[in-house]
Amino acid sequence: MSDFAARLIAWQVTHGRHDLPWQGTRDPYRIWLSEVMLQQTQVATVVPYFERFLARFPTVAEFAAADENDVLRLWSGLGYYSRARNLHAAARHVVAVHDGVFPRERHALEALPGVGRSTAAAIAAFAYGERGAILDGNVKRVLARHFAIPGWPGMPQVERELWTRADSLLPDSAIESYTQALMDLGATLCRGRAPLCALCPVKATCAAHATGSVAAYPAPRPRRALPQRSTVMLVLVHEDDVLLEKRPPTGVWGGLWCLPEAEDGRGALALAARFASGLGPPRRLAKVAHGFTHFALDIHPLLARAERRLPLLAEAPLAWTPITRVRDEALPAPVRRILAVLPGAVAP
Repeated sequence: MSDFAARLIAWQVTHGRHDLPWQGTRDPYRIWLSEVMLQQTQVATVVPYFERFLARFPTVAEFAAADENDVLRLWSGLGYYSRARNLHAAARHVVAVHDGVFPRERHALEALPGVGRSTAAAIAAFAYGERGAILDGNVKRVLARHFAIPGWPGMPQVERELWTRADSLLPDSAIESYTQALMDLGATLCRGRAPLCALCPVKATCAAHATGSVAAYPAPRPRRALPQRSTVMLVLVHEDDVLLEKRPPTGVWGGLWCLPEAEDGRGALALAARFASGLGPPRRLAKVAHGFTHFALDIHPLLARAERRLPLLAEAPLAWTPITRVRDEALPAPVRRILAVLPGAVAP
């Protein structure tokens, strides 16, 4: 066993995290659920969502049988909604192809929607004790610093070198403790900002620490200006209901309930006239800024109140929803913020 692995395993026993709700189990369903939720999301944010999902869907079979609206409603606010759709598709795949039993083979785990090489290795390690390297964002940072690997980890050649290092460090035993130690080290000590190098169990062999250049690793993503987009969202209210529109199953906020959108205020009022009559003077609500990975969005909500509703087409993805119940719907976070200001709304 390498000195690196031995030091990490010993450190994890006394200083690692041991009380997370998905630990202390070999249940691949719970482990898979937590690993996907933890992609690009901090532990403190994930814990209540994980517990709610398990309470609602205690088995993969029950999850697979769920309505997608229920899945998205539970996921609402956690972000990166493709993960929720992939989770649901993966659960159905496990039931349909593997008779409800998660496969042990890493290639079969990688075949599940939303499960890549690193996530599959983590599931295999924690559920089956299988030896395999992980390389999530935290681990990339640890290895880039420890070996002073230049370049942004998202570049193919840098990622290949990181995978090579990760594979070379794997211990022959105690793979669960080692894998958890890597995760814990990156999350608690080898942080992106203000790393706690003095407490690090492998600082003696860390190349970046030895040269006082920890802040230089890993190199940041090459800077480029995010495109700026703008939209007007129509907040159309009739009595105690608000009009919601279901997004297409793919794309931004796929499958979630949202507010009807238009390019400008005139377009939003034209939309309102299609769904209701007796419109009062419109009122602009506070702008909401929301960031995505590839662009930034400014949302300009326009509130309009109507005296009468017009019939909705039966096939249209539209619904009048009580304002007091909108928090129970699968809504994007910025839409929740917009609707929270309406009289009678329940805080998100």
